[in-house]
Amino acid sequence: ILYNSPYLYLFTSYAQKLLRERLCHQKLPDQPVGLDSQYKHLLELLRRTAVHGESNSVLIVGPRGSGKTMLLGCVLRELMSLREVQKNVLLVELNGLLQTDDKIALKEITRQLHLENVVGDKVFGSFAENLAFLLEALKKGDKSSSRPVLFVLDEFDLFAHHKNQTLLYNLLDVSQSAQTPVAVVGLTCRLDVLELLEKRVKSRFSHRQIHLFSSLSFGQYVDVVRAQLSLPPDFPDPKFSDEWNHSKLCEDKTVEEILRRNFNGSKDFRSLHSLLFLAVSRVSVSHSTLREADLIEACRLISADSKANVLHGLSILELCLIIAMKHLNDTYDGEPFNFQMVHNEFKKFIQRKSHSIHKFEKPVVMKAFEHLLQLELVRPVDSGVCKVQREYQLMRLMLEHGQVMEALQKYPQCPTDVKQWALSAFG
Repeated sequence: ILYNSPYLYLFTSYAQKLLRERLCHQKLPDQPVGLDSQYKHLLELLRRTAVHGESNSVLIVGPRGSGKTMLLGCVLRELMSLREVQKNVLLVELNGLLQTDDKIALKEITRQLHLENVVGDKVFGSFAENLAFLLEALKKGDKSSSRPVLFVLDEFDLFAHHKNQTLLYNLLDVSQSAQTPVAVVGLTCRLDVLELLEKRVKSRFSHRQIHLFSSLSFGQYVDVVRAQLSLPPDFPDPKFSDEWNHSKLCEDKTVEEILRRNFNGSKDFRSLHSLLFLAVSRVSVSHSTLREADLIEACRLISADSKANVLHGLSILELCLIIAMKHLNDTYDGEPFNFQMVHNEFKKFIQRKSHSIHKFEKPVVMKAFEHLLQLELVRPVDSGVCKVQREYQLMRLMLEHGQVMEALQKYPQCPTDVKQWALSAFG
């Protein structure tokens, strides 16, 4: 009765919308699962700064997707819920990808502290004087104490590439002094980040590090998949919701293999959400539940090789030039080649198989070669200005053996002679 209902399209679309929103906009949990000790440690450090005015510095280190930002977000939410913290603490968030030098970082600090009017047209001699003035401006009316400031530096390792590491030096220097309560929290995925710091910067860092490594088991991973794909209890059609939620998709052997492959490749939930998002996008009125085929197709799309896909759109001539280049790589053990060598190799093939492949003039072959260069399937060895003629400029092929063979297998109506030539070139 449900599948004949005129409201099926509405239910399917609404279910798809709910799941997409869940996969795109994840809410922070009350407390990170499996990170209890790290959570308590970081919360206590920041609480001592916010409540007792004790300066601190700490690094949160872990691979991408391990939960660094989630951990910090949960701690800050818990911290800001305290009454004595809400109207007292200031938060400054910087990112190494955005604040690419100290001047930009200082402007962003001024903006987030709402001190543009205080700074005005004042000219300062150094970064340290400017930062000191900003912190001085935060002093309370009685000038006896200053408001605590939490500095969050995302992509912390990128700040180490700033000139003289001035920003890091001054922030950590302030965190070591007793004049202003400051907490510096760095987030990075580099385990060797301390080796990037200058000696004067390293000496002012507290050397506190919180390491995050995923201890997630495959069973827990599958439970997360089920939770992400389940419809909420308040879904308008309980029967539809019940049928959807009781699907045994995760118990299918093929689906389990896909999830295990994804789990072994990366325990990052962002990659899982990308996979599930593609699968959910295939739900329609014709099939209103997730199927094994949806996950297989989603897996194929997410693991597709971009360079191999580019090869599928090449002409037969361009494909022959790719094979000639790979043949030269095999013959000369990966040494660079030039157009003239590729053209000679192609001519040998034409002479042997002249009945199946059209004979192309040299300018046409050159045009095809230049197209491969534009697609970045071929790269010049010397990236600078080269005075050598185009025909003799040294190149390298940016493709692997497997990528070329996969493209040949999937190429529509590829001549048998070309496939055989490719096999002999790699044999």
